[in-house]
Amino acid sequence: MAESKLELKSPPNPNSLIVSAPPSSPPESPPVTTGGGFVPAVWFRQRPKIRVTTEFDSDSSVFFHRISCKVLDSLAKLKFSFQNNGKGELSDPQLALTSKYLSLHYDIEEKNALVNASFDVAPGLQFKAVHEVKSQQGELAMVADLAGPAYKFELSSAVPAIGKRRKEEEEEQAKRILSVNGILKGQIMNGVCTAKYKDEALDLRYCFKDEQMTFIPSISLPSNAMSFTFKRQLRSFRQVEVIYWYNLDTNYWSTVYKHNIGKDFKFKAGYDSEVRLGWASLWVGEESGKAKTAPMKMKVQFMLQVPQDDITSSSLMFRAKKRWDI
Repeated sequence: MAESKLELKSPPNPNSLIVSAPPSSPPESPPVTTGGGFVPAVWFRQRPKIRVTTEFDSDSSVFFHRISCKVLDSLAKLKFSFQNNGKGELSDPQLALTSKYLSLHYDIEEKNALVNASFDVAPGLQFKAVHEVKSQQGELAMVADLAGPAYKFELSSAVPAIGKRRKEEEEEQAKRILSVNGILKGQIMNGVCTAKYKDEALDLRYCFKDEQMTFIPSISLPSNAMSFTFKRQLRSFRQVEVIYWYNLDTNYWSTVYKHNIGKDFKFKAGYDSEVRLGWASLWVGEESGKAKTAPMKMKVQFMLQVPQDDITSSSLMFRAKKRWDI
């Protein structure tokens, strides 16, 4: 066996200068190819997320579907919706393109489009326009916030249709040539008073609210219809509310009991004297929230309706809403 030799090397001189070659750079990756041509990678953009939502109502046995995605670098949303019954028959297809200032809704079956536009002319002053293509009718409006959102004034004018119209349509159009709407809010004592004028009717409403109770009397003019709402939140159970509503003109009344169980569960029960109906419902998923915030992105409601005059005809219904992100 050959013996290994041990070589001794002297330590480097601290006064010497050693120059080393820079490391070689890795080779550049070839550009992305499609077929026989070369396409820069910057041309490829991420596909927008597609949201699919399906709702079902057992009362009507109809499925409602909505498919949407953001387009134009998230500046607008494209939405397609339709319905189908238990036999699989499709109906009411709708196509919509919405953005901050402009929206277009197209009814495929009716071959009709509705165009909405709105933008700020100046701080506190907004311009709105609506136009229906098939009837050639629309409306122009100016909305002004006077000294803040508590004081709002709206002046709108109907755009007359082009072509021949029936006499009834002409009379209705004449009434809508110019309309004035407004809202006024102010603090009175320990509550908020709201005056709202729209379609030649004035609604006056006063709301008193503290930590446990809410009391809301209201009156409509010139019909003089009066009603009041009373809401009580139990101090010991913050998730429990009792609401009572009464109409002084018709003597109709209704009451609702609410019990929130955490964030995703709610139980409600009530009675309506006008339709003589008692009911109870259970919500799985936040009632006023969207499906994306619910567990498994799904909301479900079960409702039991019990007619006072015929208890044997009670019915159990349910509604479900599910969302998928693709």
